[in-house]
Amino acid sequence: MSAVDFLPYLGWIILACFILGALGIAVSFQTTRLKIKNGYPLEGMWGQSLKPGSDKQTAERVMLLTQENAQLRAEIGSVKDRLANVERIVTDSGYHLGHQIEALRLEQREDAR
Repeated sequence: MSAVDFLPYLGWIILACFILGALGIAVSFQTTRLKIKNGYPLEGMWGQSLKPGSDKQTAERVMLLTQENAQLRAEIGSVKDRLANVERIVTDSGYHLGHQIEALRLEQREDAR
């Protein structure tokens, strides 16, 4: 058989492919609808959870993560305050003055030797 023999059936072949594709999409929508209706967790293409369950364990986990987030934010705030103090000390003119005094002392010690 050659390709010319299939030309009269080309329209039917295209129509069958279109119908099979549409049926596949419809079945996918139906299974997703049934999963949602019956409370099954939805999964993405690689198995990751799209809609977490709303059970007690999940609520406790969210609460713990919220508490940990608040603690970390407080710790970051204290670290920012400490960093601001260090920056103020370093940029203070007294710091540079202290270094200049130490440099002069070292020069005097070297001259004395």
